[in-house]
Amino acid sequence: MPHKFFTWLFIFVGTAILLSLGQWQLERLLWKQSVLVDIDSKISGLPQRLPSEVLESDHKYMPVQIFGKLTGNYIKVLASQKFIGAGYRIISSLELENGNIILLDLGFIRHELASNISLNGSLNIIGNLHWPNEVDFFTPDPDQKNNIWFARDVNALSKKLGTEPILVVAKSFTPSIIHLDPLPIDTENIPNNHKQYAITWFSLAFIWLGMGVFFIYRTSVSRGREI
Repeated sequence: MPHKFFTWLFIFVGTAILLSLGQWQLERLLWKQSVLVDIDSKISGLPQRLPSEVLESDHKYMPVQIFGKLTGNYIKVLASQKFIGAGYRIISSLELENGNIILLDLGFIRHELASNISLNGSLNIIGNLHWPNEVDFFTPDPDQKNNIWFARDVNALSKKLGTEPILVVAKSFTPSIIHLDPLPIDTENIPNNHKQYAITWFSLAFIWLGMGVFFIYRTSVSRGREI
């Protein structure tokens, strides 16, 4: 009898833990959805002038309208587009009217067209301030020889191009630049896998309980036969 009691206790405790993990993921799902709604509202706001002091903590995703002159210096960040294939994000330095120089993400260009790109002249840009978090332990070092980077690191890019650590991701710009298509910020690429995680934990709880009940049933049948 004690053996059976502890077996049931083990089964129910395991099931309760798995169910609580599933519930926690549901709570995280609601939190993440709230965050995404907040980000969407920031992205889609009315464009404003660039603040005199730009801070990531205060101005991330802020919509801005700026005017500036391309310096001709740029970096290619490896990227790909669905149904198009490999290419690059073009990160250029942009001199503003007040003389400050910032980073401008102009968007995507196909791999085979990147060598023909020409960046000069003035642009009127609508976009969003951004500090993407794309660098991790597995990100390769930049290919300095071919001017190819593998992630957008605002601080590193600004040092390389001699700009302030401020990045505007273009939503649109005029005049247009041939072969370049803006890649505006959206929430589609922000991970939100909490629903799948919740389903996984609840499924494991069901499997755990089912296997536990089956184990007790088989054990009882075996003992009945022995008697």
